[in-house]
Order: sequence, then C-alpha cells, then structure tokens
Amino acid sequence: MTLRRSPLDARHRALDAQRVDFGGWEMPIAYPSGTIAEHMACRTSATAFDVSHLGSIRVEGDGAFERLQSTLTNDLGKVAPGQAQYTHLLDADDASVLDDIIVWWHPRADGAPDVFDVMPNASNTDRVVAALGGVDTTDTRAVIAVQGPQAREITETVFPEAAGVGRFRVAHCSWGSASCVVAGTGYTGEPGLEIAVPVDAAGSLWDALLDAGITPAGLGARDTLRLEAGLPLHGHELGPGITSLQAGLGWVVAWDKPEFTGREAALAERERGVTRRLVGLATEGRRPTRSGCTVRARGEDVGEVSSGNFSPVLAHGIAMAFVSPALEVGQAVSVDVRGKELSGSIVEMPFVSH
Repeated sequence: MTLRRSPLDARHRALDAQRVDFGGWEMPIAYPSGTIAEHMACRTSATAFDVSHLGSIRVEGDGAFERLQSTLTNDLGKVAPGQAQYTHLLDADDASVLDDIIVWWHPRADGAPDVFDVMPNASNTDRVVAALGGVDTTDTRAVIAVQGPQAREITETVFPEAAGVGRFRVAHCSWGSASCVVAGTGYTGEPGLEIAVPVDAAGSLWDALLDAGITPAGLGARDTLRLEAGLPLHGHELGPGITSLQAGLGWVVAWDKPEFTGREAALAERERGVTRRLVGLATEGRRPTRSGCTVRARGEDVGEVSSGNFSPVLAHGIAMAFVSPALEVGQAVSVDVRGKELSGSIVEMPFVSH
C-alpha cells in the first residue's frame, strides 16, 4: 500500500524527522530532539504538530444541521456558528463508538447556509462520509496544531488573527491571500489552536511558526501528551465493543435528543449499567505498561490496559485501563508486563491537570 503524505512532508524530511505509518499516512513520529523534549516543550512553551492525516469532511447547505444532529450523539443545539463541539458516531446495534469527532461550525452571516467541517480520525474518514454524506476535503489543506501555554502568545507574532481565536471557537482567518479555518481545539491538554491552511500556503505558515520559536513535535509526543491529559484514542479507549459510557464519556451523549444513531442501544446500556469502565493507573518506576497488559487486584484479573507509557512530567508510568466497575480510586493493582508485575494504583484522571 502506498502511504499518503502530508503537504508538509518535505519540511519534515528537511528536519530529519523519523516517520511512521499512521492511519495510512507517512507522518513524523519524532524529530532529532526526541519525544520527551518535544513533550516538555509543549508543556512549558509551544509546539507545532502536523495533523494533516486527520480527516476533513465538509457538510453544508440545506439540511446539514439536521443531518449531523440526527446522527451524532452530542446536541449541536448547545453551540452556534463559530463554535466547535466534541461528539461521537455510534454503531446502531451495540452503541460502540465508531469514531470520536470534532465538529467545526463555521461562522455564518445572517441568511447564509450552514457550513460544517467534521474532523474524524484518519482511518475513519470513509466511514464518517458514509454516515453523514458531505465531501472529503482532506487533500485540499494541511492542519497545523499549535499547542502549549505560549501557543497564542507566539502565534500572535506571526499570525495575530489566528491567535485571537478562543477555546472551542471557530473563525476564518487570512494567511496572506490564503483563507484558513482556525479552531481553538487540540489534543494535548494544553491551550492551543488548530489551523486548516490551504495546501499551497501550508509550508510558509509552518516555516513562520518555527521561525518564531515554536518547536516542531511529532505524533509520539502528541500521544504521551494526550495520555497525561486522560484523553481517549480511537482504537484504544474507543472503538469496536467500547461504548461512550464504558469510556467515561456519557457527557458526550445528549440523552434527551429524540434521535441519534445507536440511541436505543446506548439507553439500554445506561439502564442496565456498564460491565467495565475506564480508569487511570499510576505505576511505580519508569518502565511503561502497554496496551493489552493484564491488570490484577487482590490476586484476580480485573481488566486490561488500553494505553500506557512513561509520563515525562510525572517521571513514572501511567496508563488507562478498562476494569471492573467495582474498583475505586486508591485501589492497589499490579500490571503484568511480559511476565513482570508492576505495582500501581487506580488514580484520578487527568494525570497532569492544568
């Protein structure tokens, strides 16, 4: 299979980035500085991630609002043009999360039609198009995520219009002659922006951000950052057989909406109760746990790790795991990592809060 490449691929190669297959795309996993340095740059300053592998589906015109509202779990009526919303697409039969999605609702002049950019995970774009319709616009733009406590401050020096976009707000901003869509969203637990920039202008924006002092960061750091922030990853904390309730994301479901795909199955699970739930684990030492590792408590197998890694901020292992709903925060556990038992305990998430 031929891997797709980001419009910024030449920039990554020039920076000697290590690249991997990510959802059918060849994307940078780390630059020579390394994942831990990139992680800490995001926690203390600002980093730029190329997330062009994420899908973009344009849904617009008459009936666009109703189509999204009747299919996705969250209530679009709680937001308005110029705002973003996190939501789920469920399997109609068992309420599994087929994808978790950010919807960007473009600003709208009075009387103008609605325009939405639906942002699925990379490997799920075709599935979401099949559910919602719309046009796949992924190949027309790059998406640069500028994240960190100084993300807006540094972006202000080169792209002030974008820097002014607030948290979970959406705006049209001009980079030279290029029209960008900017959202105050991200996946790191830090404040920041995600900028959808036309392909022809993507390189110049990337260069300007890095020249201003923003550190390029790969998807390795994005993963450790989202783990510290307790954010789910599709294929690990969400996916086939995993529901919104099991993942602790019942707030994403507008239970009083009369219609959304998977509603009856989701309501049935809420009524009977979940058989497992997602929790945070803190383990002793630097050795990380990994997806699939068995979790034990009181000598019995009680669950399985969904994501695990070393936390650069906390300097010990952290993980998310699906366990018996009877287990509570503070419960001592152990995790079997290739035959070695790591001691730990169930803890509150996020692991690193802001």
